[in-house]
Amino acid sequence: MRIGGLASGMDIDAIVEKLMSAERMPLDRMHQDRTLLEWKRDGFRDINKALFKLDDLMFEMKRSKNYNPKTAVSSQENAVTAIAASGVPKGSYDIEVQQLAKNAINFSEPLGIDPKQKLGEIDGMPLGEFSFTTFDEDGKEKVHTFEVTAEDTLTDVLNRITSADNDVRAFYDTQSKRVILETTRTGKYNPDENGKEIVFDAQDNAFFSNVLQLDAANEKGGQNAKFIYNGELELESKDNEYQLNGITFQFKNVTEGNATITIDHDVDSTFDLIMNFVNTYNEVVEVMNKSQQEEKFRDFKPLTDAQKKEMSEDEIKKWEEKAKSGLLRGESAISNGLYDIRSSWYSKVDTGGAFTTLTQVGIQTSSAYRDGGKLVVNEEKLKEALRNDPDSVQKLFTNNAKDGSRGLINRLEDSIDSTMKAIETKAGKSTSTLENYTLGKQMKDLNERITTFEKRLVRLESRYWSQFTAMEKAISNMNSQADYLMSQFG
Repeated sequence: MRIGGLASGMDIDAIVEKLMSAERMPLDRMHQDRTLLEWKRDGFRDINKALFKLDDLMFEMKRSKNYNPKTAVSSQENAVTAIAASGVPKGSYDIEVQQLAKNAINFSEPLGIDPKQKLGEIDGMPLGEFSFTTFDEDGKEKVHTFEVTAEDTLTDVLNRITSADNDVRAFYDTQSKRVILETTRTGKYNPDENGKEIVFDAQDNAFFSNVLQLDAANEKGGQNAKFIYNGELELESKDNEYQLNGITFQFKNVTEGNATITIDHDVDSTFDLIMNFVNTYNEVVEVMNKSQQEEKFRDFKPLTDAQKKEMSEDEIKKWEEKAKSGLLRGESAISNGLYDIRSSWYSKVDTGGAFTTLTQVGIQTSSAYRDGGKLVVNEEKLKEALRNDPDSVQKLFTNNAKDGSRGLINRLEDSIDSTMKAIETKAGKSTSTLENYTLGKQMKDLNERITTFEKRLVRLESRYWSQFTAMEKAISNMNSQADYLMSQFG
């Protein structure tokens, strides 16, 4: 803590502060330069984020299934629907669903026991190991064993059956007071035509017959779905779904006669994908083009902390908008990248398909100079191309080659990748250290200079105080001598 001016009556604090303000001016300029570098780095990274978003979307643009998706329309949507793979040809299919697949179910008469009571407390309760049989995919028997102890409740035993890997669930319905035993899968697996899906012997498994009051003969369900394909072929499925020649038929109910499934090309799906890509591309072009057209206000430097204290938040915001404007203008990583990206669309694509240029499918670059090469779409022409020849549209965009037959999306991806690398070299990414990119090295150098200069200022301020302290001591000594002389004359 320094106190000055006791002898001289001068405001030493204010004097030193003004002297140091002048000395700090180079430091303020270095801080402003560092802020400019940080703003420029963030601006570069924002552009790379936009490019990365477009790069992600290009992955979807290169997937072949997106250019030939199919719609499947059913004449009886409430009974049967379908999903068609992209390679399925257009056409109609007749399906007559005669029977749905069902799971097997068995249930007891109402029980007179408390499901939470310990079974050992009930007279005559059979305890020990019990078993039942189900069947695997090949119709082979699978025996499942469970144990009943005196400490178990009925709920415990039913939960034990359900939690085991046996394709069966068992539970107690508190309202009807019945035990329900059913398969967790639809279909018939027992090779015996009249056989049951959950098999247990009443004599050997007293727990089923005497406690749960279940009879295997009362089981219902356990049947396959049955349908007729195109009026001739009778087929079955263990569940309510069947795959045939790239079409997945889904059964919901028995049909009234034949249901007709019509497969057609899904133009709207591909059109929406391309339009989403075009809109994202235009957003990227706008961001990059704006960075090269912004006016630069050289008189607006980054504000120092002292300057911010004298301004309102709104004034600071408006000032910094001016200060940030045009920071990336003339940066070759962006201007060259923008040129390469726009150039990707112009060359022909020699794929052997019907379309070799972008304009043939209704897409062209804007003629307005200020648009900076944005894409403009003739929607009807694009839909017509997708409807008539989706394969040629796909080749135009995605043909994977290294020569003149390289697709437009692949060419664009090459340009974007090289642009992103150039920007990353300049501004790094969020995980980069200062030594790994150009602007970071400049910031590191500034940080070192700032640290050195701050140490110099500390030494300079100490020197000023030492000088003023020496002056104060001299004045104090003179005052003491004056007082002594005056006392001699007194």
